[in-house]
Amino acid sequence: MTSLDMDAMVNTVKGWIENPVKFARSHGVTVSAIQDGSDPHQSEIHILIVEGFLLYNYKPLLDVYSKCYYVTIPYEECKRRRSMRTYTVPDPPGLFDGHVWPMYLKYRKEMENNNLDIHYLDGMKSKGEIYNNVYEDIQNALLNIL
Repeated sequence: MTSLDMDAMVNTVKGWIENPVKFARSHGVTVSAIQDGSDPHQSEIHILIVEGFLLYNYKPLLDVYSKCYYVTIPYEECKRRRSMRTYTVPDPPGLFDGHVWPMYLKYRKEMENNNLDIHYLDGMKSKGEIYNNVYEDIQNALLNIL
C-alpha cells in the first residue's frame, strides 16, 4: 500500500464526485449530453470506474463505492499466469509463494472484513463474460434508480 500514492487517488476521486463534468473536461475528456426524450429535469448519471488491486483496503475510499467487483482466480492459475508475464527485472525465485500469494491472502481477508457488498467475479471466465456480467449488473442497477 505504501508504494501507491493513495492520497492522490482520494483527491482525484473526490474531485470527480464534486463535479464530474468539470473534472472530465479538465482532463481533456469531451462530455456530451444524451437526450432520450425522457424528463429533461432528470439529473444526469455519471459513472467513474476506479480500478486497482488494493482499493477495497483503503479506508478513506470505502464510503465512495456504489458497486464493488473483485476478480478471483485459484492459486494454481494465478501462479501460472504470473509465470508467463515478462518483466524487465524478472521475479526472483520463490517470490510468488513467499510474498505475492501470502500478501494476496492477507489483503483479501482484510478487504472481506471491511463489510463491502463485493461482487466476486470468476477470473477463469473469458474477459467478455466478465465484462458482460458487470455491464448487466450496472445496467440493472441504473434501471432500478431511474
